[in-house]
Amino acid sequence: MTQLQPIAVLGGGSFGTALANLLAENGQRVLQWMRDPEQAEQMRQSGENPRYLKGVKLHCGIEPTSDLSGVLQQAELVLVALPSNALRDALQPVAAQLAGKMLISTTKGIEAKTFKLMSQILEEIAPDARIGVLSGPNLAKEVADHALTATVIASEDEQLCLCVQQALHGRTFRVYASADRFGVELGGALKNVYAIMSGMAAALGMGENTKSMLITRALAEMTRFAVKLGANPMTFLGLAGVGDLIVTCSSPKSRNYQVGYALGEGLSLEDAVQRLGEVAEGVNTLKVLKARAEELDVYMPLVAGLHAILFEGRTLAQVIELLMLGEPKTDVDFIPTAGF
Repeated sequence: MTQLQPIAVLGGGSFGTALANLLAENGQRVLQWMRDPEQAEQMRQSGENPRYLKGVKLHCGIEPTSDLSGVLQQAELVLVALPSNALRDALQPVAAQLAGKMLISTTKGIEAKTFKLMSQILEEIAPDARIGVLSGPNLAKEVADHALTATVIASEDEQLCLCVQQALHGRTFRVYASADRFGVELGGALKNVYAIMSGMAAALGMGENTKSMLITRALAEMTRFAVKLGANPMTFLGLAGVGDLIVTCSSPKSRNYQVGYALGEGLSLEDAVQRLGEVAEGVNTLKVLKARAEELDVYMPLVAGLHAILFEGRTLAQVIELLMLGEPKTDVDFIPTAGF
């Protein structure tokens, strides 16, 4: 990919802005699209994204814009960083312009009504596009601050993976490749649910053993569910699985962790989300995940427990007590225990 052809980043949030900065620092010309013309103008005038990434200077190679059609006319590589509940409505009107383009989903969420992952929505809107997924332990503020970070680009299209690696790989940002798009994307979407529970546990002063147990059993649940849907269990040992789960469940910079922490402090779900001021994908994912797990008969006690806390009036202490009283299972589902 030549330096002259711009790369598009769709989304004016914190992660989209962090990615745009990375690309620009690598010498790319970046067209960053957002729905709000006022936000685009504010970013052009101030040289930063004060709404979502305050204090981080925008690279001069970024061009904030609200002209989606104009962006798509120029770019072949398109990074999609839109909230899960807005992606379809934003891109459906420009479906014809997406044909043949490389569309990289960076959104870690699931569409509520259809249980479709973001890359599946992109495929539906643009069946002739080349689709990939970017996911991993990538907190936006740390990416923007050049903390050493690794991510995964997942697609069966090897050339697409290579193109994304060349565009994003830099001094502080390492990009690995995977062919398991489905597993990588599920890992990114599912871990948000458990981050809410981890934030609650931290706010309630629960011990390190407890937090470690929650994270480890969360990994078991995620993997069990994903394998039921056809993902490779080994994917969850990598950056998009255990890597993303660890950072999201242990960092106050995680949006879903922040929502959980606020809930642990006694705020209502509505107030916790309002205090955050951004989308916490885990809240949306939880509702559809519980229903889908029951439909597929997948054992997910933490998901059921968190749903009971947020929507059925249970407390975290009650949920953990039920977890401890449950029948002991095998530690790792995919290791045979015969003979033990």
